Amino acid sequence: MSGRIDKSWTVLRSTENAAADRCVDVFRRSDGSFGFEEFRRDVEDRGAWTPVAYYSAGVYATEPAAVDAARLEISWFADMFARPGRNRRAPG
Repeated sequence: MSGRIDKSWTVLRSTENAAADRCVDVFRRSDGSFGFEEFRRDVEDRGAWTPVAYYSAGVYATEPAAVDAARLEISWFADMFARPGRNRRAPG
């Protein structure tokens, strides 16, 4: 988990691209707001997830609003909604 995802936040959805080298986490903060962050995974980083941008600073009132914002910002993530079975919920 990245430093940009606070340990008090709950990841509700973690979606990887087909190559499994990009991921978007949608999360709920302890104050009830929602957000998202994009990550990449590279061989050079030994497979660790590394934040790509500073999307986690955005604050959304609902999970669907956070997902919609992520779809607008991250083209591959928007494409995932056209493919069945690719959205996964984080355990918890």
